[in-house]
Amino acid sequence: MADRQALWVSTSTRTRGGIATYVRAVQDTPFWGEWSVQHVSTHRDGSKAVKLAAFLGGAALFMVQLIRLRPNVVHLHSSADASFIRKATLFWMSRVTGVPVVLHIHGSSFHEYFAGSPPLVQAVIRSTLLNASAVVALGETWAERLRSIAPGARVVLVPNAVHVADEPRQPEPGQSVGVVFLGRIGDRKGTFRLLDAWARLGGRSATLTIAGDGEVDRARRRIDELGLEDSVELFGWLPQSEVGELLDRADVLVLPSLNEGQPMAVLEAMARGLCVIAGDSGGLPEMVGGGCGVLVSAGDVDAIEKALDEVIEDAELRDRYGAAAYARARERYDVDVVSRQLDALYREVAR
Repeated sequence: MADRQALWVSTSTRTRGGIATYVRAVQDTPFWGEWSVQHVSTHRDGSKAVKLAAFLGGAALFMVQLIRLRPNVVHLHSSADASFIRKATLFWMSRVTGVPVVLHIHGSSFHEYFAGSPPLVQAVIRSTLLNASAVVALGETWAERLRSIAPGARVVLVPNAVHVADEPRQPEPGQSVGVVFLGRIGDRKGTFRLLDAWARLGGRSATLTIAGDGEVDRARRRIDELGLEDSVELFGWLPQSEVGELLDRADVLVLPSLNEGQPMAVLEAMARGLCVIAGDSGGLPEMVGGGCGVLVSAGDVDAIEKALDEVIEDAELRDRYGAAAYARARERYDVDVVSRQLDALYREVAR
């Protein structure tokens, strides 16, 4: 197909979160140039006024690009709530012009958003999904949920993407085991259950590093209450370069979430060959199940403690999980693998 052109819409690549990380990863592939992708951001971090201005400016630029470029395909990256409303607005603008639209659902709580919406909003959600040229789900769990919302929608599976290291990291013997939690600090990600479990481990030769936005002050208070200052280090949100450095030094990533889509933190850990402990919710079993990590009941402090104790005390077990996770990341989630899937999808739906 000559003179291929795609128009992508998402949050700004300078914002926090998985969608921005995903877009940055795909930008670095040949796919981006082969499809002459133009990126428009309709959201950025900040106050309500900043977000409104970002959407209005982004929507205006989107319309200009839609008319000027006449792209072969529009690709909208959406979460739930306001993110979906923004993308639905642009979706119907695109449909009026006859451009095929790929609607990419990233939000881990999209099914909850749909269930909690009034009937009129549910009708808009369902109609949008049904009229998309393709609806991208990150995994089979989320595909099934989207199909239940809009039976008859064309739902396809394309996972999140990550740059996989040429070789898995090699742990340095003799050092204490480094355990890392990355993500929004709060109950949904299991941060406070993790701290309760960590307090039960006692004098293990291990350290826990927690980094993310959200309820940072509450986490700091809980660390003090549990007397964990010597073994737990707490940061706020870290830039991507520092996240990479943190993971490069780590041995284990733990994310005992109650609900997840396909978190980039887990993918980045797998791409380095780290052992992963994750909640048995959402898309996590597809990522690390089958011997590629440890799945725990996310609300069970005892289960989290047991999993931590096992991998901290058994280096061979950590290495085995890490090697399996790395192999799966190379096979399924490497950005070159995923970009080829996007290319194949575009060739099917593009005008």
